Amino acid sequence: MTDSQAADWWATAVSRIEPNVIELRGIPVADLIGDIGFGEMTWLMLRGSRPTPDQLRLFEAALIAGVDHGPHAPSIAVARMAATCGVGLNNAMASAINVLGDSHGGAGEQCVALLSEIVTRDVPAEVVVAEWRARGIRYLPGFGHRFHTRDPRRDPLIDLTSAAAGTGVVTGDHLRAALAVEEALHPVPMNIDGATAVIYAELGFPAPLARGLFVLSRSVGILAHAWEETGQGRRNKGPIPPSIRPTYLGPG
Repeated sequence: MTDSQAADWWATAVSRIEPNVIELRGIPVADLIGDIGFGEMTWLMLRGSRPTPDQLRLFEAALIAGVDHGPHAPSIAVARMAATCGVGLNNAMASAINVLGDSHGGAGEQCVALLSEIVTRDVPAEVVVAEWRARGIRYLPGFGHRFHTRDPRRDPLIDLTSAAAGTGVVTGDHLRAALAVEEALHPVPMNIDGATAVIYAELGFPAPLARGLFVLSRSVGILAHAWEETGQGRRNKGPIPPSIRPTYLGPG
């Protein structure tokens, strides 16, 4: 393999790294340091351009809303348990992130797919909901919550999106689709995954990035919980207190 072939093998538009040169999306890192926030930097790295102030406000609202949901969330519980096992913060975070799968962490991606299907096909939400349920999907992603009767993160996110649609920042197509699904599922309300899915879809992020952005957001809470746990002095913390014994089901 020639040097040129090796260079082309790792071709990227994300960054340019050479001796004494660091550019991110074509901008010298020295020009970004102190001039850009983390949310805007995330957008720049993913999209190759900077968001408008109104886009950024909506984007950061979604990122902030998903930061934490306490040890009720498996990812947070895993982070805290891992932190007591003699591993570093990076291992605790990786362990937690690795459980963000289709059931815990993937609903936002799935909801973007649901809403995009409604928007693209331009059919009533009830039609797509019925088709999804006919495929054996019991729980529509982005709606209902095992803990909250009404997710306290839903209203502020939807209000912000509605305001952004009113001023032309976003089209409002995915918002209308989500509200139509919510009406079809009444009294089951939209949850955090649905509300953030609306925002990410309205801002033009494809469905897989909705999961990636949720992982990025939840990593903040994961780090905070793992760090707190390291200061509490526990060793080998299990999922239940030692005084509680799991129910024995017997052989077979």
